[in-house]
Amino acid sequence: MECISIHIGQAGVQMGNACWELYCLEHGFQPDGRLHESSTASLADSSFGTFFSETGSGKYVPRAVFIDLEPTVVDEIRNGHYRQLYHPEQLISGKEDAANNYARGHYTIGKEIVESVLDRMRKMADLCIGLQGFLIFHSFGGGTGSGFASLLMERLSVDYGKKSKLEFSVYPAPQVSTAVVEPYNSILTTHTTLEHSDCSFMVDNEAIFDICKRNLGVERPSYTNLNRLVAQIVSSITASLRFDGALNVDLTEFQTNLVPYPRIHFPLVTYAPIISAERAYHEQLSVPEITNACFEPANQMVKCDPRHGKYMACCLLYRGDVVPKDVNAAIAHIKTRKSIQFVDWCPTGFKVGINYQPPTVVPGGDLAKVQRAVCMLSNTTAIAEAWSRLDHKFDLMYARRAFVHWYVGEGMEEGEFSEAREDMAALEKDYEEVGADSGAGCEAEEDEY
Repeated sequence: MECISIHIGQAGVQMGNACWELYCLEHGFQPDGRLHESSTASLADSSFGTFFSETGSGKYVPRAVFIDLEPTVVDEIRNGHYRQLYHPEQLISGKEDAANNYARGHYTIGKEIVESVLDRMRKMADLCIGLQGFLIFHSFGGGTGSGFASLLMERLSVDYGKKSKLEFSVYPAPQVSTAVVEPYNSILTTHTTLEHSDCSFMVDNEAIFDICKRNLGVERPSYTNLNRLVAQIVSSITASLRFDGALNVDLTEFQTNLVPYPRIHFPLVTYAPIISAERAYHEQLSVPEITNACFEPANQMVKCDPRHGKYMACCLLYRGDVVPKDVNAAIAHIKTRKSIQFVDWCPTGFKVGINYQPPTVVPGGDLAKVQRAVCMLSNTTAIAEAWSRLDHKFDLMYARRAFVHWYVGEGMEEGEFSEAREDMAALEKDYEEVGADSGAGCEAEEDEY
């Protein structure tokens, strides 16, 4: 069951770089894609074939495509430490960038490159025995990440309608921003991809930045620090696809367990333990401890407060030295806590995956090497906070039609803005209704009829 990873725009490509670096370390591959002499055990466990394809010369190549509309970021990979790992045709870059403009990424510049990208995807899909789905890495705020990603996802829906599409998206942070027009790009891309994505895991730079400063003691985190943290999360989510384990979870299982309604597919991601080497030395990090840490707002990858919302589903993915008995005890304890509320129509709520492969760390990285870790994916109504924050920023700018001429000039219509904004208002309403008590919901429905 193979998965193809698609990395789009600067954020997507740099996240991809960190992820594949980590995968190589986990599976014992050298930077040129050959196996380390010492890691013969890795061959016995051939599950990594989901992410790597073997060439005729015994080398392993990632099933991944890196796409950017301008060459700078992709060139860093072409000349970087892992340059021999990737097939040259998998690194696709255009001549001019999308200039933080959704319309350029989706209509003008994006249209020119999309066919060659789809061609490459077809070749990779043909090499797969049973393609399971696509993992798409991109940002909401940039031009390529929003515009081109949504264009590509529309096209993938046409070509591979039944395959899962999971997104790992960099969500605009509440306070800091790399572009003024982030609210426009984000809302346009969310509106376009809402129908084409099955599940979207969001991370926001500010939340990860704070975690790096607070938990890892990194004074001035760089994108490399942030991306390595994201890579750990992605690795935990995909570990069950790449290693054999006790309770394995595949792509479709994520969707089945996390997405109660098709539109409500934005789980909140939490990872524990995020801890520096000198602190890990003094801490116990037992299963109950790391499980509890997942419910702390400080460890979340998107700034919002889950205590203000209700949980619809929780997926706990453990890796390392973990036994089901401890997990059950930890979950039973969590269910007794008053601060953690589930919606009344979903009483069970917890899905567990256990993988015996302990987390690997990048040499010289910030994270401590630990025996066990957990990644929690929870679908909670609290994430609607993040949407309303974004919608508010959009409204402030769009009321004055600020910057809109740049989008219209690239062939977009003004109506698309209001259409996208209405869709987002509906999404907020959906979250509100899902969180409402069943009793209240029934009365409202009767009024409508």
